[in-house]
Amino acid sequence: MFGEMSALAIRTGSVNLGQGFPDTDGPDVVRDAAIRAIQEGRGNQYPPAHGVPELRRAIADHQQRFYAITIDPGTDVVVTTGASEAIAAALLALVEQGDEVLMFAPWFDLYAAAISLAGASRVSVPLTPGTFRPDVAALRAAVTPRTRLLLLNSPHNPTGSVYTREELTAIADLVIEKDLWVISDEAYEHLVFTGSVHIPFCTIPGMAERTVTIGSAGKSLSLTGWKVGWATGPADLIAAVRVPRQHLSFVSGGPFQWAVAEGLALPDSYWAGFRDQLQLQRDMLCDGLTALGFPVTVAQGTYFATTDVRPLGYDDGWAFCRELPTRAGVVAIPHEVFHDDPDAGKPFVRWAFCKRPEVLEEALMRLRRAFG
Repeated sequence: MFGEMSALAIRTGSVNLGQGFPDTDGPDVVRDAAIRAIQEGRGNQYPPAHGVPELRRAIADHQQRFYAITIDPGTDVVVTTGASEAIAAALLALVEQGDEVLMFAPWFDLYAAAISLAGASRVSVPLTPGTFRPDVAALRAAVTPRTRLLLLNSPHNPTGSVYTREELTAIADLVIEKDLWVISDEAYEHLVFTGSVHIPFCTIPGMAERTVTIGSAGKSLSLTGWKVGWATGPADLIAAVRVPRQHLSFVSGGPFQWAVAEGLALPDSYWAGFRDQLQLQRDMLCDGLTALGFPVTVAQGTYFATTDVRPLGYDDGWAFCRELPTRAGVVAIPHEVFHDDPDAGKPFVRWAFCKRPEVLEEALMRLRRAFG
């Protein structure tokens, strides 16, 4: 789907609001640190298998600084080739052939592939349509004797929902009752906007010993091409994750690891400015789409806004997205591809606002010509 839409964008000269990556690079100081590491010969050969000690310490310091979470960088952290590898390795470590993995739908497309690679079965529980809040009663109803693990994602891709403490506590109560492991994908932890707050799932009572938490330098530092991520959690779970992870890529991104260590120590002004700029871009796109008649679910976090395309005369998000590049010169992504049940996501479309304001304005101008 991403390949098809990207090819359409190129062929039609469209503004691509489909794929979720920024069109500006991360902080100069972090990029300069990578160049310096290369020039000084740090990481040009294989770095330590579980991540360079400086980065593992920086990740531990980050968790303490932002969330008062204390972890041991020697045993409770593993550095990965992006958050994607961390998720895949955690699934391979924690589930067996025939186990079931619960997750809310819509879901990031990697989840389905990684669960299949682990030999498990995915069980999708729809978020509340339109508002995209977790339905804990539906989650409970989906648990079976084969359920092994919950794959949780907040801030949530593709809907932009950020789960509240009350929602997370209700989920945690179910996890304890049913004796489940949890992989908590928190790649968008620093992309949370005014009125919402990111609460790491491992800080909910009873969850620290059950949860592998996933982080991403690509999302937090706008350096998605570096593919540096990590998993943190109790030593026994991280020891399990380290085994398959080492056999997936062995190591990667040596010089980038030193640079990310410096990036995680950036002052509060960086994190506030990063969030505020992205929030301006969110508002710009969402206000523009609303003015055109798209019902918008305004993102509380992440890079993405969701619209319902039915008021524009479309019943099918796939059909809308396939026609959009030719009709308007813009690319978006249908929610349908993030569901096991295509009908559940049929009228919804995801738009990425992690683009420069002038790019968003160009996209909105084209949409106005087509739908205004």
